[in-house]
Amino acid sequence: MRVRKIVVICASFVSLCLTSNIQCVYGKAGAGNYSADENINITVYEKLNPAIVSIDCDLADGLSSGTGCIISSDGVILTSSHVIDGAGDIEVTTSNGRVYKAKILSVMGKDNDLALIKIQTDEKLPTVMLGDSGVVKTGQKVLAIGNPFGFNGTLTTGIVSRIDYTRNKIQTDAAINPGSSGGPLVNASGEVIGISQSIFNPDNNKSNIGIGFAVPINEAKEFIKLSKIPVN
Repeated sequence: MRVRKIVVICASFVSLCLTSNIQCVYGKAGAGNYSADENINITVYEKLNPAIVSIDCDLADGLSSGTGCIISSDGVILTSSHVIDGAGDIEVTTSNGRVYKAKILSVMGKDNDLALIKIQTDEKLPTVMLGDSGVVKTGQKVLAIGNPFGFNGTLTTGIVSRIDYTRNKIQTDAAINPGSSGGPLVNASGEVIGISQSIFNPDNNKSNIGIGFAVPINEAKEFIKLSKIPVN
């Protein structure tokens, strides 16, 4: 009985599509025929991804991988300090596949978990735009770009789930997984409002269950200012 009802509903829908100008989801869709929300995702990703890098480090006890945001066209990159902590060799791969060696410029420490590194290049690099985390609201749309488990340039979406004023962190349900640390948490305008830092779950932080945290970008802006490193 349930199967018959489903078939009738589908048949009625097909009939409606055939007898009107409504375009079925099974019919031909024009190129670029995206919803408003999809257009936000696409636009933000295409705008930001060229300025996002993957970071791989050689540590005494193995390898560390993470993500970074280019904040200066001459190669200054903002990331999480735990990604590069204790690194003997840092390798940065840009979105176009070019690989560079990086040096550490400044480290903030564990509380806010931020670091600045730099690659040497004569090329003018694309950069991210830093927003204002002071106006972030619970419930607003956010996007995260990172390199989880080595899958470079991965986009996830969600909302600001909570603002943790005690720990000074932005909580989000946008998927953040190992390898995403140091990547941007972005608003619908493409402005970076936080730096992805950590996840919380019962399996020793091996995978995401919808509780992730980011360092507010205003903390990063203050860190950059105190580091006295010129950015352009």
